[in-house]
Amino acid sequence: MPKVVDHQERREAIAHALWRVVDQHGWARATLREVAGEAGVSLGQLQHYFASRAAMLTFAMEFAAERTADRVTRGLAALDHPPHPRDVLRLVLAEMLPLHPDARASSRMSAAYVLEALHEPALRRQAALGLRDGRAMIERLVRRAIAQGQIASDRDPDIETDLIMALTGFTPLLELEVIEPRAALAAIDQHLDRLFTETSFPRAGQGGGAEPV
Repeated sequence: MPKVVDHQERREAIAHALWRVVDQHGWARATLREVAGEAGVSLGQLQHYFASRAAMLTFAMEFAAERTADRVTRGLAALDHPPHPRDVLRLVLAEMLPLHPDARASSRMSAAYVLEALHEPALRRQAALGLRDGRAMIERLVRRAIAQGQIASDRDPDIETDLIMALTGFTPLLELEVIEPRAALAAIDQHLDRLFTETSFPRAGQGGGAEPV
């Protein structure tokens, strides 16, 4: 009997091939032919699923976002219930930085996506929408923490949200080995320590457990 093709599985295999090409050679080498060869399919088969590099990149980014969300969900399951907003923010920030292979692949794809979006109006709108959704999620956490007294009431939630988002700017410093992962995490921890009141998140030696790792 003829083999039944799982089209979603084939798309994901192509997305992984695109990740590998971008990770190893950069976006400039990520032609349809190069990715088809990496995925082990013909150019015609690849074009059956993706008619252009932009379409292929969009799907790969959507798939990467799902993978990141899955990692965050698994991380949240290991936290206290309900989790402290500081822990949630640290987890999200850590997963957005290239600190392990999956996150590094997603980070490099994201960089390629942004560069492509600068010159493609449709991609630009989609990329901006994804960033706005991410920012809105962070802002909800910040506003909830202010309402619950975990962040001082005189803090401006918009500014604090933007400052937290700015911490993802460690990505090029990590990718180019200007700083080490532990330095980026230490800076994130110190920023979050300053943002959250000590009474809501006791530090080591103040009766509240160990310092976050």
